[in-house]
Amino acid sequence: MLNWYLQSGNEGDVVSSTRIRLARNIKGFNFVNRYTKNDANKIIEMMENIIPNLGYGLKLIRLKDLDDITKISLVEKHLISPEFSYNKGETGAIAINDDENICIMINEEDHLRIQVLSTGLELENALNLAIEIDKKLEELIPYAYNDKYGFLTSCPTNVGTGLRASVMVHLPALSKTKNIRKVLEAVNSFDMNIRGLYGEGSIVQGDMYQISNKQSLGISEEEIIKNLKIITDKVIEQEKLARKILAKKEIELEDKVYRAYGILINSRKLSSEECNNLLSDVKLGTDMGIIKEMNDFKVKKLEIYTKPANLQKFLGQTLDAYDRDVKRAEIIKRIVAE
Repeated sequence: MLNWYLQSGNEGDVVSSTRIRLARNIKGFNFVNRYTKNDANKIIEMMENIIPNLGYGLKLIRLKDLDDITKISLVEKHLISPEFSYNKGETGAIAINDDENICIMINEEDHLRIQVLSTGLELENALNLAIEIDKKLEELIPYAYNDKYGFLTSCPTNVGTGLRASVMVHLPALSKTKNIRKVLEAVNSFDMNIRGLYGEGSIVQGDMYQISNKQSLGISEEEIIKNLKIITDKVIEQEKLARKILAKKEIELEDKVYRAYGILINSRKLSSEECNNLLSDVKLGTDMGIIKEMNDFKVKKLEIYTKPANLQKFLGQTLDAYDRDVKRAEIIKRIVAE
């Protein structure tokens, strides 16, 4: 069975992935911004004891037992946050399964961040699994909960359901037709966040954007998902309309995506940034049926294994920036030729 990030999903030509995250804190402990290192270790030990009873093939791993490349590879897969990777080496842990579609961050911004990830647009299914895990956890540990406000969290914007639902969307046609700004403004006006690849403060890479809910208090999980899906469906519709506009200038579009494909497969050295931009055009060309030499599986493999840390994990080598750029070009040739 392929890991979720290598599979094809619903609306996969536009929606790369879905993530559901539930923020939870344990009753009797200070929030992460006020707790002690001793508190952090007690929380990890508590989770270590209950993980075997939780199921789902979850295994607990302390961040201090992971090397830096492995931690960054998890960030690149959106399994842990960059801040968690950089700052919680001594106090953080994760509970993760082999399929990597479930990852619980322990002692990130909250005591627990329950995450379920899926390829494509799968908001309802991902939410159902997250709630199932959450209810099992609640039977094993006491949550910090208030009858009036709901689940109590370190950040006020997460109080209530503690739910942050997000979808990763690929919007190259909206960028090329100069309509991306209108769409970003429209999404924001509907009380949704739209950000770069790694969330708040991150830059846009390869025309990838992350859309997520802002509101968590005074609204149910089902309403949050419904609203996000409505907005996502509108964004998908606009991106597909933009692709139809691009397709009217057939030669120009084919020239653009095949130039990107030619550079991608013939380069001897490629930076991560250039690779992301080329892959965006190659994915567009593949999804629109222009580039016949590629398929969705190869594109997904390229998206994962050309990223700096996952490239090194793939090769089993530690490389400096120059050697990564050389090896990236070699890996691309290998995957495309498969």
